[in-house]
Amino acid sequence: MNRVEYALAHATETKALRIGAGILPQTGELFKELFPGCRAIIVADPTTFRVAGEDVQKSLTEAGVAQDTPHIFTAPDLHAEWTYVEELDAVLKNTNAIPVAVGSGTINDLTKLCSHRNGRRYMVVGTAASMDGYTSFGASITFEGAKQTFSCPAPLGVLADTAIIAAAPKEMTASGYADLFAKIPAGADWIISDALGVEPLDDRAFSIVQDGLQDALGDPEGVRRGTIETIEPLIEGLMLGGFAMQAHQSSRPASGADHQFSHLWNMEHHTMADGHTPSHGFQVSIGLLASTAYYEQFLKSDIANLDIEAAVAAWPDQAEAERYALELYAGTDFPEIGLKETRAKYIDKDQLRVQLTTLKNNWPEIKARLEKQIVPFDEATRRLRIVGAPTLPEEIGISRERMKASVIRAQHIRRRFTILDVAVRTNLIDQWTNAIFGPGGVWEIK
Repeated sequence: MNRVEYALAHATETKALRIGAGILPQTGELFKELFPGCRAIIVADPTTFRVAGEDVQKSLTEAGVAQDTPHIFTAPDLHAEWTYVEELDAVLKNTNAIPVAVGSGTINDLTKLCSHRNGRRYMVVGTAASMDGYTSFGASITFEGAKQTFSCPAPLGVLADTAIIAAAPKEMTASGYADLFAKIPAGADWIISDALGVEPLDDRAFSIVQDGLQDALGDPEGVRRGTIETIEPLIEGLMLGGFAMQAHQSSRPASGADHQFSHLWNMEHHTMADGHTPSHGFQVSIGLLASTAYYEQFLKSDIANLDIEAAVAAWPDQAEAERYALELYAGTDFPEIGLKETRAKYIDKDQLRVQLTTLKNNWPEIKARLEKQIVPFDEATRRLRIVGAPTLPEEIGISRERMKASVIRAQHIRRRFTILDVAVRTNLIDQWTNAIFGPGGVWEIK
């Protein structure tokens, strides 16, 4: 049993995945296999309909599948926003056709949620290796000013023609490469969370993501050129991330602090100077480098001699922590988020002492495992630059001062335990932050 077969066997929602060059004509056959006797409706945007949708339509016709008129989103700046959920809802409520999403992140998320809201499953034909959301449960949609994940099943089937995916815009492939690379520090976040007794490691879900991950990331030059030989393991790795999330019923296998930065900036409605929003993968590229920088500080620290009592003394009581969380997001349109998430992961001083004692007593073993997991900051930066992903905060319109402030804001935005929580709980956050953003740091503020 290969990696894909193993992952599919443990996926709870997706029943079929086909990856290969020139397989787009198999779409009709796959649809009939998954949805016998059903009508289809293609969902796309003008670009994805041109590069793949017309051929998908032809394949469905040749397979004898009845079809509704395709729904083509025409908005010039299409995003996964509630306005477009309502648009597609209005179409699907008047038909029993099964949606066939042709596109990548936005098209997939909109179709995923609307299919669920209208009582049916769907399939997706991927057009770019731009993110890991194809096979994940849940859809990330901007609703009432905040990026939210709505619970809904992953597609029943996925088809990824690597010849089409390899020809996608370079920035989309770079975005997907960064999203896949983020699984490295995200895996480290789960390792440390498990080691400290916060959240146990699910060996099955962890291996689905991490086995073969280093190899899939090992040829950034090939990814930049768009060779089939490098695109196939890239898209496979992204699909496996989604399967792991299905198996674990959580995004923990595939995201950590790296994604918390992206969530924060989305909720802050961050845009570049030209008004456009950096892609999810490009935001995550900076997030994963931030996580990596903090891991390098962690691994350099003298944890064997950690002053546990000083850290415990500096730890706020719950009322103080909650006041701080409310103050942190004052003036935003999500003032209660920090309070809710801080409350969910707060521990008292006695619990903190136990946690830090566990860290100190088991440091050699923990350190060895983290060193094996983490790709060094300089090497991660080199690979991301080769594929064309951003490596400096200002490349996505984030000043270094704002990046520094985002560290604490990101730590409070989600209850998931990550390297940012380690920094705060050890009382080493200021030391590590000054090393990263201070004189001689990797992101020195001048």
